Amino acid sequence: MEGKIRVGCIADDFTGASDAASFLRRQGMKTVLFNGLPEEKLPENCDAIVVALKSRTAPVKEAVNDSIQALKWMKAQGAVQLYIKYCSTFDSTKEGNIGPILDAALETFDIPYTLVCPSLPVNGRTVKEGSLFVNGIPLHESHMKNHPLTPMWASDITVLMKEQSKYPCMKLSIQELREGKEAVLAKVEKFAAEHPRFYIVPDYYEDAHAELILGIFGDLSLMTGGSGLLGAEAFRKKAAGEAKEEMTVPAEKSLLLAGSCSKATLEQIDTYQKAGGFSVHVDPLRLLNGEVTVDSLWEEGKGASKVLYYSSDKADNVKKVQEAGREKVAELLEQTMSMLAQRAVKDGYTQVIVAGGETSGAVTQGLGYQSYLIGESVAPGVPVMTPAGNRALRLVLKSGNFGQPDFFERAVKMTTEGKRGE
Repeated sequence: MEGKIRVGCIADDFTGASDAASFLRRQGMKTVLFNGLPEEKLPENCDAIVVALKSRTAPVKEAVNDSIQALKWMKAQGAVQLYIKYCSTFDSTKEGNIGPILDAALETFDIPYTLVCPSLPVNGRTVKEGSLFVNGIPLHESHMKNHPLTPMWASDITVLMKEQSKYPCMKLSIQELREGKEAVLAKVEKFAAEHPRFYIVPDYYEDAHAELILGIFGDLSLMTGGSGLLGAEAFRKKAAGEAKEEMTVPAEKSLLLAGSCSKATLEQIDTYQKAGGFSVHVDPLRLLNGEVTVDSLWEEGKGASKVLYYSSDKADNVKKVQEAGREKVAELLEQTMSMLAQRAVKDGYTQVIVAGGETSGAVTQGLGYQSYLIGESVAPGVPVMTPAGNRALRLVLKSGNFGQPDFFERAVKMTTEGKRGE
C-alpha cells in the first residue's frame, strides 16, 4: 500500500474540503472526498484523498484529536504527502485551533518545520510581508473582520500564530524566495539551529509565486495552507490514471439553497432573482415562532423546476435576528435547509446547489453520503460532486465568498448541460 496515495488532505469543513479537492482534481488526480473519517474502502487507482472534518469552530482539544486521527489514517493508506487545509482567511482569535493542530502534526510525525500558506490569489486572498490581505485590504480591515463564527481582528500571520502556537514563525519575502533554493534553505537551516520546530510564512500574492515556493519546499512531507498551492502547476503529481467522471445528469429539478450572508452570496441571490429565478425567503423569526415550517416552505417551492431557498440577509438584519439567540437561530436554519435537501433528493431532484459553509455542512450531514467523486469546477474551488452512493445526484457546495455573480445559473447549466464554469 505504501506510496499508493499521492496526497492526503484534511480540511476544517466540508466546503473547504471540496475547495481543496477541486484543485487536486484539476491537477489530473483521481480525487475522492470523504465526509468525516472514512469507514468505506478506498476506490481503486485513487491519487488523492480529502477528508472533511468539522473542526473550524470546534474546541481545540476536539479539533486536534480529529485532525491527528485523520492524518494517521491517511498515512496508513500510504499517503506520500500530507496537507492540512484551512480557510484562506485564517482564524484569527486567540481561541483559534489552527496553531494547536499544526503543533500536534509536527510533534506526531516528528517534523521540524512546515509552511503556513493560506493564500489563494485567484480569489483575492494573498500574503505579503507576513500579513494576510483580502482583495488588497488587510484582513482585519476587510468585510471579513466581523465573521459571526471566526472574527478576524488581526492580519499578521506571525502574530496570529504566536497567540495559538508554541512554535515561532519565520517570514520569507518574495525577494528572498527569488534568491533560489540553496540560499533559502541556508537561511532555514540557520533558523532551525535555534528553533527545533517552527513555521515558514512565505510571501504569496501572485499566482506565479506558488511555483517559487513549491520549487523550494514542494517535497515536504507535510504542508499547510489554503488551496492556492494545491492548484499550482508545480504541485502536479503523477496520476495513476486519467481523472474522468461524467458530471451531467438529466435536467429534472434543481434545489438551490443559500445560508451565507457574505457579500458574494447576496450578489448571487440578487443576480438569480433579477434573471427571473423563482425563490423563497426563509425567515428565521417566522420559523422560530412557528409561522412557517419545512412543510409549508416545501409546498411553496415544489412546483418550480428550479427553486432557491435563502435565509441570507444583510448584516443589520442578521444582527436583529441574532438577538433571538445566535446559536439557536443558526441551528434552526441549518436544520431547515438540511431537511429541504433531504426532501428534494427523496423526490427525485438531480441537482442540489448550496451557498454557505455551515449550510453545506448541514446538508451533507443530513443527506448522509460518506464519499464523493470530484468532477470539474463551476468556479475556482467549487467542484461538481457525485455521491458514490447515488450516481444520479450532483451536488455543488461552496463557501459563501466563492463564485461569480451568476453562480447559481452556472451551476445548474454545468450539471445538466455540461457547460464549463470556470
